[in-house]
Amino acid sequence: MTTSFGAAINIAAVDDPNPKLQIQRFNGLKSTSNSILLSRRIHRSFSHSNSTSIVRAVSTPAKPAAVEPKRSKVEIFKEQSNFIRYPLNEEILNDAPNINEAATQLIKFHGSYMQYNRDERGSRSYSFMLRTKNPGGEVPNKLYLVMDDLADQFGIGTLRLTTRQTFQLHGVLKKDLKTVMSTIIHNMGSTLGACGDLNRNVLAPAAPFAKKDYVFAKQTADNIAALLTPQSGFYYDVWVDGEKFMTVEPPEVVKARNDNSHGTNFPDSPEPIYGTQFLPRKFKIAVTVPSDNSVDIFTNDIGVVVVSDEDGEPQGFNIYVGGGMGRTHRMETTFPRLAEPLGYVPKADILYAVKAIVVTQRENGRRDDRRYSRLKYLLSSWGIEKFRSVTEQYYGKKFEPCRELPQWEFKSYLGWHEQGDGSLFCGLHVDNGRVKGEMKKALREVIEKYNLNVRLTPNQNIILSNIRQSWKRSITTVLAQGGLLQPRFVDPLNLTAMACPAFPLCPLAITEAERGIPDILKRVRAMFDKVGLRFYESVVIRVTGCPNGCARPYMAELGLVGDGPNSYQIWLGGTPNQTVLARTFMDKVKVQDLEKVLEPLFFYWKRKRHSKESFGEFSNRLGFEKLGDLVEKWDGIPESSSRYNLKLFADKETYQAMDSLARIQNKNAHQLAIDVIRNYVASQQNGKSMD
Repeated sequence: MTTSFGAAINIAAVDDPNPKLQIQRFNGLKSTSNSILLSRRIHRSFSHSNSTSIVRAVSTPAKPAAVEPKRSKVEIFKEQSNFIRYPLNEEILNDAPNINEAATQLIKFHGSYMQYNRDERGSRSYSFMLRTKNPGGEVPNKLYLVMDDLADQFGIGTLRLTTRQTFQLHGVLKKDLKTVMSTIIHNMGSTLGACGDLNRNVLAPAAPFAKKDYVFAKQTADNIAALLTPQSGFYYDVWVDGEKFMTVEPPEVVKARNDNSHGTNFPDSPEPIYGTQFLPRKFKIAVTVPSDNSVDIFTNDIGVVVVSDEDGEPQGFNIYVGGGMGRTHRMETTFPRLAEPLGYVPKADILYAVKAIVVTQRENGRRDDRRYSRLKYLLSSWGIEKFRSVTEQYYGKKFEPCRELPQWEFKSYLGWHEQGDGSLFCGLHVDNGRVKGEMKKALREVIEKYNLNVRLTPNQNIILSNIRQSWKRSITTVLAQGGLLQPRFVDPLNLTAMACPAFPLCPLAITEAERGIPDILKRVRAMFDKVGLRFYESVVIRVTGCPNGCARPYMAELGLVGDGPNSYQIWLGGTPNQTVLARTFMDKVKVQDLEKVLEPLFFYWKRKRHSKESFGEFSNRLGFEKLGDLVEKWDGIPESSSRYNLKLFADKETYQAMDSLARIQNKNAHQLAIDVIRNYVASQQNGKSMD
């Protein structure tokens, strides 16, 4: 097996004496004793079944025994690291501002990336980004305040909310790493496994509803996160000198982790599930409830959906597998992919089922070329039937058919809501997840004064929970003063937009994303105004600086994916509820030329759409060939179309006067007028009607 390092083997799952199912495994080399251990594990793993399906270990070397299977460099680093310790534990102690190549890979498992400021020329100024681990986005009051302090004391003065419900803290110097890490650990936080080749942060709906299914989804996310947390202690050895932190785990988590009745574990290993090699690549899991697609469920390696009975009591889970966003430009063999149904399991079996899926990927995911190491490529290669058959060997049962579910909706949970336990929660929109300046001060004031807990959302927003009704007015006022307005006062385009950080710190960025999207959204709004689309109408826009897809652009109605300096690949066809994969529409569109492509698309969407048809649905119905023709033949809005937006301006003179003022602020007349009206209404609401 991969993490035991024997000779290359194949496994055949058969229903008759002739093997039909060949599963290639990618293995490394270690000691003879580990090879013997491998033989024992395979024999024990598959001799228990009482079903008619027999699984055999068959030695079928495709090459001479002396030839080692190819492995990526990262696999070598992991093998030689003493469970992700060496050489990181030495590198962080020297006086250099950076760390070596092996340590750079290993520190990811500890929740950090080494970066440098790409805006600067000449010598590189290195720093580190730290990412926290917060299952379901839950952040205790104490931890939030500590992260806020650390951003000022050791970072760049900002906190970044991520698309996986975590914090990112940028700009930490190497000499301060141990101080920052130990402070997070001592204040109810962790960065363990936020990056690296293992299970990442487990998503769940951020809304703190007291409903049974929401509570159960959050509990399940916590349990899955605990099940797949590394056990060998490397994290605490490096950052708090081996200090032990006792955590109380539910007995069902401990039982599921230790269970080896189906050959999932490495006996006597400090990492019973991961072994020395951990997983081939990152692994992402999300849990949600029916209809709530706030977690982008189909973009995950595993999607878990709570299934309840007619009385609302959770009974089990639908499981979906094989989603993932990352790809490489000009390599058609890499692609984004949606998860597909695997099956249903009773609620008592969910940890065993998840473990079985993880082990299937651990044993069969590619370790020779990291571009093809995600679970989605294994699913694409095998097909769902073969994947299900192999996973069932580790699960020890057959998956039942998935239960029927209602239609999915994207739910942002912005604004004020009843939790269902007498308290309120307030969802706040944060542009691109960047908490800074007056907004940061306002959040600090409210969270500290009222001792509030926090939930981070998969859409880079923040939820304040457990708020008393009597606090609502004063909290609303403070937040508004910090620029955190209620959603009705925010441009609908901004409410659903997302962007990755990209420049200046991400080493993979090809072009701008976070710094570029504010202007892009303003230009889209100007195009909406020009073609006659109303203010409340919107399109899901996501921008990334490279094709890795951290902001999930391949699910957007309009995705802009960096493919060169100041250039984007345009993706169209995602839907507002994030259930349809977008497709490539056009390559190498310069940022200054976006209007040439988007204006005709918005114009014809306005005039040719069906009732309630979203932009993504319209794009798919018309087809990309037709859309391409419309763009190519576009010669501006026809003269018959209204030149002025007379819905807002009663006369031409007022329009022209407002237009002159707007140009000073790099806006158009409609944008400025709406801003003025919105600010006026907000000031009135904050003063009179927020209680």
